[in-house]
Amino acid sequence: MAKVKHPVTAYADQVITGKVPAGELVTLACERHIRDLKTAKTRGLRFSEPAADHAIEFYRFLRHSKGEWAGCELQLEPWQVFIIGSVFGWLRSDGTRRYRTAYNEVPRKNGKSTLAAGVGLYLFMADGEPGPEIYSAATKRDQARIVWNESAQMVKASPFLSSRVKVYPGKGNMNILLNRAIFEPLGADADTMDGLNIHGAIVDELHAHKNRGVWDILETATGARRQPLIFAITTAGYDRNSICWEQREYAERVLRGVIEDDTYFAYIACIDEGDDWLDESTWAKANPNLGVSVKIDDLRRKAQKAREMPAAQNGFMRLHLNRWTTQNERWMSMEAWDASSGLVVPEKLVGRECYAGLDLSSTTDLTSLVLVFPDYDNGSYTVLPHYWLPRDTMLDKEKKDKVPYSSWVRQGFMTATDGSVIDYGSITQKLLEWRGLYDIKELAFDRWGASKLVQELDDLRLCTLVPFGQGFMSMSPPTKELMNLVLQRRLVHGGNPVLRWNVDSLVVQQDPAGNLKPNKAKSTARIDGAVAMIMALDRAIKHQVIRPAYEGRELRTL
Repeated sequence: MAKVKHPVTAYADQVITGKVPAGELVTLACERHIRDLKTAKTRGLRFSEPAADHAIEFYRFLRHSKGEWAGCELQLEPWQVFIIGSVFGWLRSDGTRRYRTAYNEVPRKNGKSTLAAGVGLYLFMADGEPGPEIYSAATKRDQARIVWNESAQMVKASPFLSSRVKVYPGKGNMNILLNRAIFEPLGADADTMDGLNIHGAIVDELHAHKNRGVWDILETATGARRQPLIFAITTAGYDRNSICWEQREYAERVLRGVIEDDTYFAYIACIDEGDDWLDESTWAKANPNLGVSVKIDDLRRKAQKAREMPAAQNGFMRLHLNRWTTQNERWMSMEAWDASSGLVVPEKLVGRECYAGLDLSSTTDLTSLVLVFPDYDNGSYTVLPHYWLPRDTMLDKEKKDKVPYSSWVRQGFMTATDGSVIDYGSITQKLLEWRGLYDIKELAFDRWGASKLVQELDDLRLCTLVPFGQGFMSMSPPTKELMNLVLQRRLVHGGNPVLRWNVDSLVVQQDPAGNLKPNKAKSTARIDGAVAMIMALDRAIKHQVIRPAYEGRELRTL
């Protein structure tokens, strides 16, 4: 009789063969497990089914603390069995755990906190570690208490656990006197994080960590333990300069075999590149608990809202399909933006009236200049942008911003000026070149960002210079009109990739009266070109000529 496969291996096989819907990265994690079963022995590793079962069976002592299953025994779903069995079942030749970091990225409502609470309790009382210190860690202690409170409720709901563990909710402390074990929430806002000797750390919502401070402290505080574990749970984020994105990229490289790290476990459930986010058949890839804790009707309702409201699309993509987005809340639908692309032929714009917007960066950053050509007869506007950045820092910025600046320079969308600062003379030359081709009526610029360049442009009398405020009063009308023009496909931008990146990164702020303005503070990537375009659009709209009712008609005398 053929041996029954262990549940961890059985899940991996079902994913690989397509019997369980999964995205590419989950499939890679499963392929890694199967591959390691064959080859890991040469690296001093082995999969211990008893060790995996010990951790999996521990969850039978736990009870759900809220929702429709409150009080019921916690039963792990197959994907959760794969995570827990992998993390605790893979051992080194000396019998200690193989994995020291586990990165788990799964959308909301898939039971991440419940799973993590069980991991914390297992490390706290069933891992055989003398005097274990376990912490649920987050940016703030209140956030860290979410997993800790879940763990505490599980203890209270279990006669077996509550007879062994003392829980002090007011102090945020659980302890076992017999082996001097403690389990506490830990936030970056704590008075001190010194002196920690961590056996286990549950890091909640890693995408919300604005810097790597907590992560670094946790890693350095595990050095004295035999088999410490950092177990991170998160949904996808949008800040690609964050510790979460750093871990996410590292996890993907490990899964793809680019990096060999036998200490790092990763499970990332998301839809794949190219998947239609409105296609319900793809949702199970990102939501392994679909039909259990994730309800299909709820996803349908939120997807419909996201379809109708561009501002809700990023939230749905990030929180429910686990796709990293460029900002927290997308203002402009990229589908609508791309549909409005049209074709921009500069030669056909020669001699046309236009208005310019200039977003001056610091001399070490990105600067953008955008021309907007109105066609008042049909109510359309054509956009022609150009950008500048310093050549010496271009490659470093390329790595930081994760965009192909050097390629954009080669394609002519940008100019890289020599040195480590932008040569504003290059901007002047571009304006002189454009003035020889186009009828530039006005140039709008941020009045608070005025520089020597603005004074030089004024001296040259290239066109009328218009100081432009960045508050709601100045920005709201053209910002709203920009959206209208795009939705009506009356903004022709030619698909310029730099401008598309700017618009995709654009976050807007709204005041109580409903006025809008670009918010650079919340936009995690560059929006300079979008701001310059909005300023230029405002000037073009304000100069729209109202034709007399009799224009173009014969004058008849009665």
